[in-house]
Amino acid sequence: MEGVKNVLSYVLGYLQKIGKSLMLPVAVLPAAAILLGVGYWISEVVAPDNIAAVFLQSAGNAIIGYIPILFAVGVAYGLSKKKDGAAALAGLVAYLVFITMLSPGTVDGLFAADFGDLEDGVQLAFENRENAFLGILSGIIGGHTFNRFRDVELPKALGFFSGKRAVAIMTAGITLVISIPFFWIWPGIFNALTSFGVTMGDLGHFGAGVYGFFNRLLIPLGLHHALNAVFWFEGFGIADLELFLAQAEEAIPGETGRYMAGYFPIFMFGLPGAALAMVHTAKPENRTRVASIMFSAAFASFFTGITEPIEFSFLFVAPLLFLVHAVFTGISMIIASAIPAISGFGFSAGVIDMGLQAANPLAENWWALLIMGAIFFPIYYFSFRFLIVKFDIPTPGRRQKMGGAAEDMSNEEIAAEMLKALGGKANITDFDYCVTRLRLKLEDPEKVDREALKEYGATDVMVSGKNVQVIVGTGAQFIAEKMEAHVE
Repeated sequence: MEGVKNVLSYVLGYLQKIGKSLMLPVAVLPAAAILLGVGYWISEVVAPDNIAAVFLQSAGNAIIGYIPILFAVGVAYGLSKKKDGAAALAGLVAYLVFITMLSPGTVDGLFAADFGDLEDGVQLAFENRENAFLGILSGIIGGHTFNRFRDVELPKALGFFSGKRAVAIMTAGITLVISIPFFWIWPGIFNALTSFGVTMGDLGHFGAGVYGFFNRLLIPLGLHHALNAVFWFEGFGIADLELFLAQAEEAIPGETGRYMAGYFPIFMFGLPGAALAMVHTAKPENRTRVASIMFSAAFASFFTGITEPIEFSFLFVAPLLFLVHAVFTGISMIIASAIPAISGFGFSAGVIDMGLQAANPLAENWWALLIMGAIFFPIYYFSFRFLIVKFDIPTPGRRQKMGGAAEDMSNEEIAAEMLKALGGKANITDFDYCVTRLRLKLEDPEKVDREALKEYGATDVMVSGKNVQVIVGTGAQFIAEKMEAHVE
């Protein structure tokens, strides 16, 4: 049983790393969304063929068109133990080798007198190899190759190619070997991924709801980024975000965008309603402090679509509230898809992205999402308030006097105290971070002092085997960078 537990812990930790690595290339998409959004508005207000609109849309599509490369580079960099440009280069090398080896020309030369003699499904697979799936796989190969060979020391005669310089060479060789079985298995993988997309499409509005429900449920594990990649990018048979932003020919008006649209009412209105409920149910002496925290969290959710500061305030203390939140999200996705009220985003479902994409020709009845939001705000407020009071749920400010030692401390001081609360430098075997949380692997998780971490600003702490996540909010990067200096 202990062995199974360790395996599950390892798999979970690895999937969390992949999910976190996906955030780096995804962080580039807001640039594309801004360029395309402004271009769409100019087309709408001035003229469709306005030179400024064409210029901006072309620049935005340049980013969208190379998403597989962004994933290859970003995932490799994110998986590397020492964040280094050589890892990113290795990811790019792996991707270039992959798509060249699996190209129709190579397949034709190796296996067939004429590529056209192959079955239609097989042809289609090799013609559509430039996608996010192979980009992510290339990034995984590049990242692990960097970790394995970055410190290799060759004989003096070959000394120039030692260390990091060996990484790209080794990556090319390893990818070349891995590509050999892909001549046979890639068509099967491609068709399976395509079938998944078709199956989800056949579920229609309900499929969007199922996706939204599980997307929220996976947040505690940090795996929602991986799920998003399946629904948003080319290579998994759906590519909702990619097709929406690029106005691709394959996009279906009234459908493309259904795996994003339902988030707007929840992120912009529903969660702020939940935040207000938590303020009103806090103890009177804590209410001012809770209000200041929740106001900034609600503003972030409404304005940018960053929801974790609110969600983690009740996620672990009240799984019931989080389940209700996941159900409401699924319902919102179903309703938005059924209307259809369609919009999309490059970063998240906040008012910025809504405004930018309102002029996108694929945005249909997007204003109805605001009406939905006006309905979801009181639904969240009264549901959360009722459940918090009914079950005496310890949301922020309902138990102890709120203060917090971190209020007047610098990020460096907070990082030092959090390091102590995690059992010290010797207890940390792996360290990383994402937008709102510190991700660590500890030698002994029993040494974690949860209360001390919360005292120094953590919203909550999640322990799964030796994998620990410390939720600290949108300042995670700055605390992590200070802590990293101590860890190294």
